[in-house]
Amino acid sequence: MAGYVEDRWIKKKKDPISGRRERTARYGKGKRYKVAGIAGIRDRSFDTLEDAKAWLRRSATDGERGEFVDPRDGSITLANYIALHWAPGRGGAPKTQQNQERRARLHIVPHLGQLPLRNITATELRTYIAKLEGTVSSVDYRRGILSELSSILEAAVDDKRLAANPMHAKSVRWPKAPRERREVWPLEKARRVRDAISPRNRISVVLGLGCGLRQGEVFGLSLEDIDYAGGVLHVRRQVQAINGRLYLALPKGKKTRTVDLPSSVAEELKLHVASFPPTEVELPWERPGADRTSKKVSLLLTTRFGNAVAVNTWNTYSWKPALAKAGIIPPRPQGAKPWQWEAAPKDGFHVLRHTYASIMLEAGESVVTLARWLGHSSPAVTLGYYAHFMPEAGSKGRTAIDELLEGRGSGRAAETPQILPRVDFGENPQV
Repeated sequence: MAGYVEDRWIKKKKDPISGRRERTARYGKGKRYKVAGIAGIRDRSFDTLEDAKAWLRRSATDGERGEFVDPRDGSITLANYIALHWAPGRGGAPKTQQNQERRARLHIVPHLGQLPLRNITATELRTYIAKLEGTVSSVDYRRGILSELSSILEAAVDDKRLAANPMHAKSVRWPKAPRERREVWPLEKARRVRDAISPRNRISVVLGLGCGLRQGEVFGLSLEDIDYAGGVLHVRRQVQAINGRLYLALPKGKKTRTVDLPSSVAEELKLHVASFPPTEVELPWERPGADRTSKKVSLLLTTRFGNAVAVNTWNTYSWKPALAKAGIIPPRPQGAKPWQWEAAPKDGFHVLRHTYASIMLEAGESVVTLARWLGHSSPAVTLGYYAHFMPEAGSKGRTAIDELLEGRGSGRAAETPQILPRVDFGENPQV
């Protein structure tokens, strides 16, 4: 990485007569010393020779390491960098991209968007995090916003616009991830909702509670995914929506999975298929748009018009009315619009999945097996969410140590593992 320091006030060559270096026309104007001659890097001026030489040395060292960053490349504002360089190249699932765009538009650009990248310092970030704490109540959502910002700044580092990501500074402290216990419903409450919802949609509650399926996975289930003989369900797709446009995609994490099918759920499925025959629906695959590959799937759960189910519409016209009928949320106020229901964040469809997990663990099911059924990346994730539903956690190990040290159980034959009965979700479940 070549380069040199040029004196802009005094000519380099001496006068042949006087033997002295004469002043240039720029003498006394602007910064005196300029670093030039670095391939691909714009010239930079300094007030003192020492500053110019120091910058040239650092630039040469960083250039050899491949770490050189021209400070002027960091003059672009964060908002412009997001719009021109980050957003067009980001990947991921459409739903993920939509969430990224929303976090940047609503929570990052309004606070930091007008700052040049190079001015986003640890000081600015500490102030920003304090503001977020006052405007965003959810710790998880705040962490999601900060993760998004960190990804944007990391991309700026890769693009040679920043020397380092200021989000990694030790003084920039992220809010700690909460250890919130997952809320679950008593089975009596779940059965009230199951019986209150319309007959067409009853199967959705059964599948959420009896197999732990996510909402989009229920809406994407097909008759071909049911293996009655093997006693399993194959979770192969989900219905997603972006700006009201539906499409099919792989389940969360782009992972298909196989889930245990209790006999009570199998019987409910047979009754549903007999009363509401599956309907073939054609939807785009992976993302909405006419130019995308589409798939035809015979869906178990559709609208009465034979269309795929849209989550937001279903929540408004099916789920919330069932919650109100079951006495879980207040009825909609007189004269209110159809969508003007009271917010019920802890009573969303996902609570059925949490309830399913709690039933399995309290019944003694293996965490490894449950993690596989739920589609978690590892049993550690399942434990982090649901460990408080394991009533015997710790007691088995204590008993084993007592038997070892007190000499009990030596020479005893190994006990035959207990085979747990499948959970029955009828009127008198044996849990």
